Amino acid sequence: GDETCVKLLSLQLNDRHLVEGDDYTLAPGKLVIKASALLGTAAGAAADDAATILKSVVEIVPEENTQLSGLYKSGSMYCSQCEAMGFRRITYYPDRPDNMAVFDRVRLEANKNEYPNLLSNGNLITTGDVDSDDSDRHFAIWSDPYPKPSYLFCAVAGKLGSISDSYTTTSGRKVHLEIFSEPENTGKLDYAMESLKRSMKWDEDTFGLEYDLDLYNIVAVNDFNMGAMENKGLNVFNTAYVLADAASATDADYERVEAVIGHEYFHNWTGNRVTCRDWFQLTLKEGLTVFRDQEFSGDMGSNAVKRIEDVRGLRGRQFNEDAGPMSHPIRPDSYISMDNFYTATVYSKGAEVIRMYNTLLSKEGFRKGMDLYFERHDGSAVACDDFRAAMANANDVDLEQFALWYSTPGTPTVTYSSSYDAAIGTFSLTLTQTSQSDKPLHIPISFGLLDKETGKEVVPTVVLELKEGSQTFSFPDLAGDVVPSILRDFSAPVKLVPDSGVEDEASLAFLFANDTDGFNRWEAGQKLYTSLIFQTMDDKQSEDTLGYVMEAFGRTLNDKDASDYSIQAYAMTLPGESTLAESMEVIDPIGIRDSRGSVKKAIARKFQADLQRRYDELTAEMEGEEFKVDAASVGKRRLRNTLLGYLCAIKETPEEQTTVADLATKQFEAATGMTDKIAALTELSSMDGEGAAARDTALAKFYEDANGDALVLNKWFSCQALSSLDDVLDRVKVLLKHPDFTLSNPNRCRSLISAFAMNAAPFHDESGAGYKFLGDLLAELDQLNPQISSRMGGALIQWRRYDDTRGALMKEQLQRLADMESISDDLFEVVSRGLK
Repeated sequence: GDETCVKLLSLQLNDRHLVEGDDYTLAPGKLVIKASALLGTAAGAAADDAATILKSVVEIVPEENTQLSGLYKSGSMYCSQCEAMGFRRITYYPDRPDNMAVFDRVRLEANKNEYPNLLSNGNLITTGDVDSDDSDRHFAIWSDPYPKPSYLFCAVAGKLGSISDSYTTTSGRKVHLEIFSEPENTGKLDYAMESLKRSMKWDEDTFGLEYDLDLYNIVAVNDFNMGAMENKGLNVFNTAYVLADAASATDADYERVEAVIGHEYFHNWTGNRVTCRDWFQLTLKEGLTVFRDQEFSGDMGSNAVKRIEDVRGLRGRQFNEDAGPMSHPIRPDSYISMDNFYTATVYSKGAEVIRMYNTLLSKEGFRKGMDLYFERHDGSAVACDDFRAAMANANDVDLEQFALWYSTPGTPTVTYSSSYDAAIGTFSLTLTQTSQSDKPLHIPISFGLLDKETGKEVVPTVVLELKEGSQTFSFPDLAGDVVPSILRDFSAPVKLVPDSGVEDEASLAFLFANDTDGFNRWEAGQKLYTSLIFQTMDDKQSEDTLGYVMEAFGRTLNDKDASDYSIQAYAMTLPGESTLAESMEVIDPIGIRDSRGSVKKAIARKFQADLQRRYDELTAEMEGEEFKVDAASVGKRRLRNTLLGYLCAIKETPEEQTTVADLATKQFEAATGMTDKIAALTELSSMDGEGAAARDTALAKFYEDANGDALVLNKWFSCQALSSLDDVLDRVKVLLKHPDFTLSNPNRCRSLISAFAMNAAPFHDESGAGYKFLGDLLAELDQLNPQISSRMGGALIQWRRYDDTRGALMKEQLQRLADMESISDDLFEVVSRGLK
């Protein structure tokens, strides 16, 4: 229990009222019942063969719960969030995840006019009016027949709107589906419902897993620390991951809704039916379920596009986490606050580890392992090793060495060298691994060979198992020289670098043009772009590199036969600033932004006419089209907005500023959906000079059109926080005082404060003003919501990766936070590790 928010009023063991001091003691974080009280009651119970029942009565104040952990109030609704340690903020209870119990009877009672919806886990047993003088009160009784840990408990009370549907499982069970939200938002729930039904069908088809209750409820909540929560039978969602319509949601929002709806549904088996033995095993449920939602999203759209998006996210966030003081293995070995380990490492890298099982064992072998896992452990709380054992036993393979992935922090590096012996037609590839493990990891490297003359694939994808420090693999009987395609589909979460340290740019250009693996084609282009950007930063631009980049970009832009617009768009998109930063020993945020911008501008100027022509063609095609969220429509919008970004990079002269402002304004005004509207606003937000008036007009119009819609306003705040204007910090400070900004809502905090901290160049300004701005806010925010303050605090802990001036200023803010008298455990853990 948490004595800071739970007041114990009485404690009763069977019929005996316990007395504090004599029968039990209260200490920080715990209630201890003395053995004498237990033994005396147990003896009495044994005499009449009755169970021993502990009854506690507590008082809590949800309205004052700004941490949004436990039971709290969001707007006019009461709701709960118990993972990881929220249940102790509701009552005293042994809340370890392996303490699984049947919550056989949960009774909720409230005023029926103010709170007509009373929801909890499991199946609804009965409802009715309370038999008392207060005839305005009613009750609902819920029962969940499946044992669960307390972190999966949920209760919601509110005056909600909803939509409902049903789904019939493979075995014939008819499941009632209902999604609740504030009444004004029910028109934005349809896509979530369709995503839920697709998730249920996919899990049956792919893993043979059916839903097991009579109903499945989802509630959308405005104030929520996380994305969503998989409470058994009653998921609670951040509104950002369930509400969607064309006017308020981008294509990326739709994709996230589908993915998160799927993720929480898939937890019913991988997390609820089989849960974690302890919190160190968190990746057992989260890594596995992220992999499942990634596969689901890929199957619903494009697997190649999804893989590129996932790896971009992994490199942008998780690789950065691996390189800093919060680096940890996917199964951490210690923590102060468990809330700090809901990380990209546990989730995204954990999913990559699960994906490696799938790569090593094949899709069929992975399914066999999953079947055995559920056969052995359904209804249990288990460890990561139990999952690994099921995979190994089902496929009769030795995965002992693979276990090192669970305990090894950091990003491994695989170096490669190759040779071709023309006399015997043999290609040899040598792979060498380095990591923070004392022993070699078991790394699957998907690999293929392309004929250097024809570009044809001569060795289709094979999986090389790198299990030693260095291994050489040979491929005989080749007709001619070849080009290797290594780490296809990003088959392991590693950094792949040539043994010489210098990329063979001619081979990269060849792979970009010819590789049959969609991921590696994209990857080759990204490496060429990266090389040119860093050459530009060092003022040593190579004509060869420039030629390769321009030839590859031009061929992609003018490819009339491209079958996937999204792949085409991603092939023309430069690596992001955070990805580029991972390639630098000492990060230069200003240099990265300037050099990346210079390369983008050079490409735009060279292909300006082609970019404009293709943009106009797509605009004409899209005019009058019905809004759809299918792969083709999403790809078309993605490609056109990529083209818009290049065209808007040409804005040095007053005439150019006017031209691009007019172009972006025209798209902004004509947009029939949020994707195109926000893309135009993003470009306008960074315009100055002759484009300033258009920028201000568009921002005012966007705000007016939002009409108070919280999720749309979040986009409005973020656009401004992420702009490249010189005075962006001053603008963010003004926005802090805006009547629609509040520190108490996590989404609003992230939309402005986190967005600015991600805007690397201004945040890392040499003056340190960005660091002080964040430090001041973290000190204030920590008193309200430690989970959010600790996550935002991560922006300051990478000080060792910057120059001495910036590093000292970041460290100064960390020390200031660490010295606060009332710092939370959550934030203290982050800043103290950052200072080590």
